Amino acid sequence: MSATIGERGGTGVPDPYGDCALLSSVMTKGYDAVPDEERDRLRRYLEAVVAARPAPVHTTVAFNAVYFGYDLGGDGYGGSPLRLDDFPVITFGECAPVLPVGAMVCVATGSDPLYAEIVHREGAHPQVGALGDVPAWVSGAPAGAEGPGAPGTDAEPRRRELLVPDLHAFGPALSLSPAQLHRLRTRRRWINEDGHVVVDVCYPSPEAARRDDLTTYADHLLTTAREQLLSPFVPVSLAALVGGTHDDDLRAGLLGLLDTVRGILDSSAELRTWGHYAMTRASLADCWRDTGPLGGDDLRSLAAAVERAATPGRRRYGLTAPVTVYTAVGPRLRGFPGAAERLRGVGYAAAVCRANVALADVVQGDSDHGLFENGSRITLDDAFEGGGVWRSHHPGDAEAPGGPLTPGGRGWKSTLPEAQSEPEPEPGAEPDPIDLPLADDAALGTGDLLRHDAQETVWRAPLRLAHLIDGWFPLHPYVVQELRRSQGAPPAIVLELDHAGEVLDEKEATQEVTAELVGESGRLTGIAWPHDFFPGLMLELRRLHGDTVIHLATTLLEERFQVGDRETGHGYDPRVLTREDVPGSDRHGDSAVGLGPRLLVMRTVRRCGLLTLDGHALMDRSALPSAVYGRRPVRSQAAALESAVAELLAERLLEPVLGSRDAWGQPHFPARDREATIPLIGYRPARRRVIRPWGGTDTEPGGAGPLSAQLVSGHLRRLRPGCSPSGAQRAAFREYCRRLGKADGWELPYGYTFVTEHIRGR
Repeated sequence: MSATIGERGGTGVPDPYGDCALLSSVMTKGYDAVPDEERDRLRRYLEAVVAARPAPVHTTVAFNAVYFGYDLGGDGYGGSPLRLDDFPVITFGECAPVLPVGAMVCVATGSDPLYAEIVHREGAHPQVGALGDVPAWVSGAPAGAEGPGAPGTDAEPRRRELLVPDLHAFGPALSLSPAQLHRLRTRRRWINEDGHVVVDVCYPSPEAARRDDLTTYADHLLTTAREQLLSPFVPVSLAALVGGTHDDDLRAGLLGLLDTVRGILDSSAELRTWGHYAMTRASLADCWRDTGPLGGDDLRSLAAAVERAATPGRRRYGLTAPVTVYTAVGPRLRGFPGAAERLRGVGYAAAVCRANVALADVVQGDSDHGLFENGSRITLDDAFEGGGVWRSHHPGDAEAPGGPLTPGGRGWKSTLPEAQSEPEPEPGAEPDPIDLPLADDAALGTGDLLRHDAQETVWRAPLRLAHLIDGWFPLHPYVVQELRRSQGAPPAIVLELDHAGEVLDEKEATQEVTAELVGESGRLTGIAWPHDFFPGLMLELRRLHGDTVIHLATTLLEERFQVGDRETGHGYDPRVLTREDVPGSDRHGDSAVGLGPRLLVMRTVRRCGLLTLDGHALMDRSALPSAVYGRRPVRSQAAALESAVAELLAERLLEPVLGSRDAWGQPHFPARDREATIPLIGYRPARRRVIRPWGGTDTEPGGAGPLSAQLVSGHLRRLRPGCSPSGAQRAAFREYCRRLGKADGWELPYGYTFVTEHIRGR
């Protein structure tokens, strides 16, 4: 069968610049919302990308491939009309802005620039030893930490990082020759001897340094790489997928696309993932069979060394003291004979990920929750520093078992004063949320910096339940810095509230509040929140430098939404709304006392379930009774809960979903191959019904009346050799550029045509 337009090389693999765009508007809602047919097409392409690239493919790099058009024929991104001038420039050994994995950069050199894609990133702390020996305080330490128990006081913390650039990602035309690269590595002025870049990264705030990879990359694309993100020359623009260029819509759509890509990688039977990095199972099998440097024999030796690292030697008299050893994978690999050549370039990223997978497999297969027969307990302690830091402790049976592959940061915590350590939970306290690997609750409500210039600071964050109950709101670190410069008592602040579309009482509209400044953080206290403010409501705050007035405003939506029991016409964070606007919680307090079985079930699923980007919460159904009561319920209580669940499922307020459970009892969604399938229950936030141009109504995935047609956004398509676009398509592309606000992108790039927005039947 010959290849059709939209497939590459007769392999049947879809092409981002093909007839049928790989990204669709439904994918901006996250993986759960995507129909199986669209998942399958995207999965085939991403599996081919992972197989073709020499380094493990991070979720952000996989997003780049489909969004910016990575060509599988050998040209990489060189086959797409990206503007190289839009790339940030980095210089070896100098301070740099945050450059997450996936960032497309220009590495400054003395002659020809190096265009590259960052495919791996890790901490390069100077105190990590040559053979991977790590001081305890470094493992899990925050950015800017200065020593044991000393987290640092800088408002803009710095951290030394090693970036692995793929110098061949843009094809042969933009790659240097082997001789040129060898010359640059030898000089060590722009890249080091391994072809990597070591920089001191300056974070805008401690909160920014703690953000997860996907949020950090979204911030990068929406700020530093905004022109690249909104380019009309990508296969299909994010602005077209979300229907506008408003920041809120772009951010939500971008996070949804990243969630879709991550779900595709996790669900593939052909791939194996370590964190956000995906590798083919075939490449891992080849590595285990390899008898050369960093092959199967060396990986077995590494696992054995980590297992024995803390095991004390035999002594005739007395007991040995507890021993804890921290080992960083990246530096440790350099100690194997012949490894130097294989750790150059992107080979380093491949070796580090394979080593971590090997260690994880040994821990899962040969131990009891990390406890080995020799008495040592092995756990992953830091997933970022040195390519991953593993903790070996003996005797391990003295420690409470936990998730051995969940980074605990015990090294850093062990150096904190007792007063700063986390308190033990009290008996009967509300259970912790089930840790499903989809979203990080720590990222809830952190807020976004919208603007910080010579005139003003503007930031945005959702209102949290604690803010509502106690009448306070956090200040951005930049505002704290400026307020701290003023001497005397804490400054009095005038807070001016603008509730879009609503009339506020005079006492609510203008309030005198207090700025409390503690350490590097600060907050406004004494706020009387308007009666219809609720957890999750998005607030935008603006302060002119030197002014004592802070303006706080809400955003009006185009239509109203019904979410649970809450109806609103104002912008909100769906994750905070799901988690905190639950039965039993309001501005007067937060308690489950007195709730009936139905409300208890809804409260528990929303509080303890895994959060998706659009506010869904998923929970292991078997864990519900103990999560509700904090113990095994009596028979009558269990029956009442089961009856309530059945009613809520029948009313479609909850939905049944399938997940899986691993060998450690950890549930996952979507279900993973070779894991036992388990039932989950999911909280389904109400959605608006969208009227389609053809007069039908959209239904939710899994609902009655499946769609028979689909709206396809306008997108670029690669032409066959010798073909050219028509005048009508050139005019359509110019109009498309106007809608995207791209004044300098009037003409179609050579070799491409434009497919206008249309309706496609399924």
